[in-house]
Amino acid sequence: MCKFFILSQVKKLEIVRFAPKNGEGFYDTLKKKVDAYFTENKIDPHGNSSMYIKTFAMVAMYILPFAFIVSGLATNMFLFYGLWIMMGVGMTGIGCSIMHDSNHGSYSDNKTLNKMLGKIIALVGGYEVTWKIQHNILHHTYTNIEGLDDDINAGVLLRFSPHSKWYSMHRYQHLYAWFLYGLLTLQWATIKDYRQLYDYHKKDLLKKEKITLRQAITQATIYKVLYYGLLFVVPIFVTGLSWQSVLVGFLLMHFTAGLMLSCIFQLAHVLEECEFPKPTDDRKMENSWAIHQVLNTANFSPKSKIMSWFIGGLNRQIEHHLFPHICHVHYKKLAVIVKQTAQDYGLVYQEQPTFVHALVEHGRMLKKLGKN
Repeated sequence: MCKFFILSQVKKLEIVRFAPKNGEGFYDTLKKKVDAYFTENKIDPHGNSSMYIKTFAMVAMYILPFAFIVSGLATNMFLFYGLWIMMGVGMTGIGCSIMHDSNHGSYSDNKTLNKMLGKIIALVGGYEVTWKIQHNILHHTYTNIEGLDDDINAGVLLRFSPHSKWYSMHRYQHLYAWFLYGLLTLQWATIKDYRQLYDYHKKDLLKKEKITLRQAITQATIYKVLYYGLLFVVPIFVTGLSWQSVLVGFLLMHFTAGLMLSCIFQLAHVLEECEFPKPTDDRKMENSWAIHQVLNTANFSPKSKIMSWFIGGLNRQIEHHLFPHICHVHYKKLAVIVKQTAQDYGLVYQEQPTFVHALVEHGRMLKKLGKN
């Protein structure tokens, strides 16, 4: 999902072209079935009341522990650090269940509400402009394509693609990757947004968000000053505890969120079953975009109601990649349609039965990619 402390050499974005459809194919058929499902059942593809309840719960999971911390009542250090860890869990929930749908425009049919809730990423140290470019534009369009999908561009410390350069240290990445995963959100809150802004400016991607580099840097800086002021400086002054104690709590929060978010997203794409295709010399792909998504994405833990609720349906990444404009509360029903249609067209619908199964498979893939 991220580059680990490595400044990449910025090049102009060399896009690829997916194979054109030949008559009515897999995606055309699937879209008709999905549209019929919403029409016949008179259902809005955006969020519903359950989404609003979830939003309140996720924000509360983040805000209430912080309120307890700054109240000064958490004098027991085990409780103090436990509250920070709970905030990390809440941060994960906000990212997966609120910010994610909002920045895809699927939370509500109200564009203003989507925009406002999309900015909630600032509450957890991020910046929505760089997130939209990395996730919505690059990852969702060019999933698992080396050099285009920033989610598998992890600098030199991790190797997420069989086409990335191999270093001898990668032999041990299946052991140390989990620690680096925990640094994900801390990078968001510090250096990653600035590095990406310069990268995306040189690649002319900021234009898609209708913002200049200077405007973006100013916005990101304001967000981060307010974030650190509220989450780090305020607790030092109001709790009476040392800055070292607050720093440990702050780092625990980020490590919890970083590890959880990394595992959620990496389990969907960095698996042995995924294809990691390369474009031809003239920058063309063998498959159409939709088929490419199916072959490079995997679901996990489909029967877990708790998992589906907490991570915003991101355990059903196949449905999400094919229909990112549809709110995740509908993915369970859509999965039946997508799976059957994929099978009708002879496509492998990749799915791990549980989170643990997917985690083990991801670990095996890290080990495999660590070999020269």
